[in-house]
Amino acid sequence: MPYTHHLRVYPSAEPLERTDQLAWKLAELATDTVEPTAEVTDMVINRVIDNAAVAAASLTRGPAVAARSQAQAHPYTPGSTVFGLAPEATSSPEWAAWANGVAVRELDFHDTFLAAEYSHPGDNIPPILAVAQHAGRAGAELVRGIVTGYEIQVDLVRAISLHKHKIDHVAHLGPSAAAGIGTLLGLDTETVFQAIGQALHTTTATRQSRKGQISTWKAHAPAFAGKLAVEAVDRAMRGQTSPEPIYEGEDGVVAWLLDGPDAAYDVVLPGLGEPRTGILDTYTKEHSAEYQAQAIIDMARALGTERPELRDPANVASIVLHTSHHTHYVIGSGANDPQKYDPTASRETLDHSVPYIFTVALQDGGWHHVDSYAPQRAQRHDTVELWRKVTTAEDAEWTRRYHSTDPAEKAFGGRVEITLTSGEVVTREIAVADAHPLGARPFARANYVAKFRTLAAGVLAEDEIERFLGLAERLPELTPAEVRELTIVAAPGVVESVQAPTGLFELGAPVEAGAR
Repeated sequence: MPYTHHLRVYPSAEPLERTDQLAWKLAELATDTVEPTAEVTDMVINRVIDNAAVAAASLTRGPAVAARSQAQAHPYTPGSTVFGLAPEATSSPEWAAWANGVAVRELDFHDTFLAAEYSHPGDNIPPILAVAQHAGRAGAELVRGIVTGYEIQVDLVRAISLHKHKIDHVAHLGPSAAAGIGTLLGLDTETVFQAIGQALHTTTATRQSRKGQISTWKAHAPAFAGKLAVEAVDRAMRGQTSPEPIYEGEDGVVAWLLDGPDAAYDVVLPGLGEPRTGILDTYTKEHSAEYQAQAIIDMARALGTERPELRDPANVASIVLHTSHHTHYVIGSGANDPQKYDPTASRETLDHSVPYIFTVALQDGGWHHVDSYAPQRAQRHDTVELWRKVTTAEDAEWTRRYHSTDPAEKAFGGRVEITLTSGEVVTREIAVADAHPLGARPFARANYVAKFRTLAAGVLAEDEIERFLGLAERLPELTPAEVRELTIVAAPGVVESVQAPTGLFELGAPVEAGAR
């Protein structure tokens, strides 16, 4: 039976046993040996392929290049592999987790889970994989670690809203990644408990990283949480302890960063010995954009194809997208961010602007992870004119469906009303993206493989594409040596085509032996 943990704030004068703390319950979950089901294992393989796909497409983009150069400044043996580089060019595991995490997150194109909070659970994979490679763990151990990372992040995201208090969603990622590493390494409950507390304590940050003129830090934020999770595990293994109780303390996360001293949450966790199936409730992206825009892209591209006259701003008086609270206030006009209508805005800002995304998908009849964000595309005159006629509005029913716990009812789409200059009103609605498990074309293994081949084309050599897919599809059978090869190596000249920036780590001069 699932276990419901009631989380509240405890004044310092009120006793709270360690074993009754949420961090301890999460650590118990991480250290309870449960074999993944076949369905869960298959989905782990899918997401390892998905992460590598979006990382391949990011290898020459600025944030990924910068993070990779930082990892290269921290070579280590045995260490961990860095996406794009040869397997023998290893870095220390926390820096490899950092570089690979940035590459995975840069295009906003991997998996998602949305409930009380938002998340990209695939962000757990880079730190857990990096530690597996460094520590010489086999594929089956890696799978179990990833399953734990997903499970704990999904369980926290279902129960505890961070964004309501302007705390970034990576505050759930630090604990989940630390717990996943604990499962991978077979650590004891006490050690994992301390690592979870440290990881949470160090990964709370504000949501300004996803507000206004969104910067390159958006890609770095989850990678930073993964890096800190690796470091937290290392400290905990050395006997170092964390602030306690980290969630429940009167000066802790809940009391001061979330719902305050009177807060209460019910966190539902699998019972001991029960399968961890959280990953099955997550979903990936067919399009490189914020998840709430996935269904909107599918609706817009279909509308534009069926009614091409809608693409001409001269024919359109207004476009109103009636949707959920989150879509309206985070990526819609309700955010009150003028940057969401700025043709010169950054890519990071445009992929969080549903008015822009709807306009381009409507006009182009599709979506491309690079071309749809290109400056010349964003600044096209007819696009700008139509874009500024698009607004969003919160609809109570779409908000209710967004928060529904019934998978058959839960929805991430909306209803569009397009008023033409002729007076005609065109309406259309969509509940979930085509690629969603309940969508028109649910993603299966073949879709993940096709996504990888598409995004890796021109970045990886054909034999490298086949080599990686062959390893990934045998993930639970891999030896430790094969796990170390679970990376992607760029084709000759790809990494060298962009100049790596230099920073602090390149300033130091080598010190001669015996020098003081």
